[in-house]
Amino acid sequence: MNSSSSQSCAFAQASGVRRTLDLVADKWTALVIMALIHDKKRYSELHRKIEGISQKMLTQTLRKLEESGLVQRKIYPVVPPMVEYSLTPLGKTLVEPLQALCRWSSEHFHEVEAARAVVVDVTANQEDEVDRVVVG
Repeated sequence: MNSSSSQSCAFAQASGVRRTLDLVADKWTALVIMALIHDKKRYSELHRKIEGISQKMLTQTLRKLEESGLVQRKIYPVVPPMVEYSLTPLGKTLVEPLQALCRWSSEHFHEVEAARAVVVDVTANQEDEVDRVVVG
């Protein structure tokens, strides 16, 4: 398959690319995967490590990753119950692409922020111009 047909395939609603992006490209999934890169973690460890994630969202994200075969949940038969989460071999295949995204972010996020600031400034100036024309 050439790159043109693989790119157009990505736009098809039922494509594997779109479904994979739906799975991993939300606000929390990549962070959960990154938190599990080096070692298994208990739920409370994940919740502490990932700032801002609610318990409900962490539970939903872990469940989605487990259902997709990316995360394994291990329940230990102890009282109180102990559960640990770890990446499956399939989940570990996402580590390198996510680390590349983290590197890109470290290298380029200041450029993204600068571009956003320019757009916000231009938009604000345009709104001021419209206000002067409408009011004036």
